[in-house]
Amino acid sequence: MPGAEFTMLVQRERACLLIIDMQERLLPAMAGLEPLLHQAGILIRAAKRLDLPILVSEQYPKGLGPTDPALRGLLGNEVSPLPKTHFSCADDPGLKAELLALAEQGRDQAVILGVEAHVCVLQTALGLPQLGLAPFVVADAVASRRPESRQLALDRMARDGVEIVTTEMMLFEWLGQAGTPEFKELSALIR
Repeated sequence: MPGAEFTMLVQRERACLLIIDMQERLLPAMAGLEPLLHQAGILIRAAKRLDLPILVSEQYPKGLGPTDPALRGLLGNEVSPLPKTHFSCADDPGLKAELLALAEQGRDQAVILGVEAHVCVLQTALGLPQLGLAPFVVADAVASRRPESRQLALDRMARDGVEIVTTEMMLFEWLGQAGTPEFKELSALIR
């Protein structure tokens, strides 16, 4: 229909994974920690298997510690977390440079997971369009200390044009089709 707006699917050749502040001293305070870590693990495994670039932020690591050790193990040595003090990754000079470089390479879709949903995730998601990136926030892979803060953040982001998705949606959008070795391997992660 002429003039209608259509939502785009996330495409693996255009996507990157942005993991926000999944740090060892911050995570224990999050509501729904176990499901958060489970979904994060699925997304990391899938992104690595499909060769998606992965960026990891750490908010004030001196005070909040490094990225959770289990997640670091999944990420491996090829992913180095970037420290920040800005709440928004889009405002932090180091992360902003990395995001802009990815956008210039055609990686203009940022799939976001992490904490806290109502602070760093929200501010990043709302700031990414100014850098030319479309934000996709994975609802079952973000958390806050209080569930109501998480829900209000998801509602606000959706109202402001951020696409809210799930881990399973991302997995199947990245895959694009069944019958491939990647499909067989990665679809097993959600069974």
